[in-house]
Amino acid sequence: MIKVNLGVVMEKRGISSKELAKEIGITPANLSILKTGKAKGIRFATLNKLCQILNCQPGDILSYDQN
Repeated sequence: MIKVNLGVVMEKRGISSKELAKEIGITPANLSILKTGKAKGIRFATLNKLCQILNCQPGDILSYDQN
């Protein structure tokens, strides 16, 4: 199971959902879907922008849990 840690990374960086959504060019609703782990997938372009804005690695945002 893939776990989404986007909310944790955002909190550490002190960035709001509204601000991040604007920076990466998606709607706040779509960002919410990503944050809650309800997304079926993520485009590499979106992941790239997230990593650029949050100054992190993809592994900081996504992790794998065997359970």
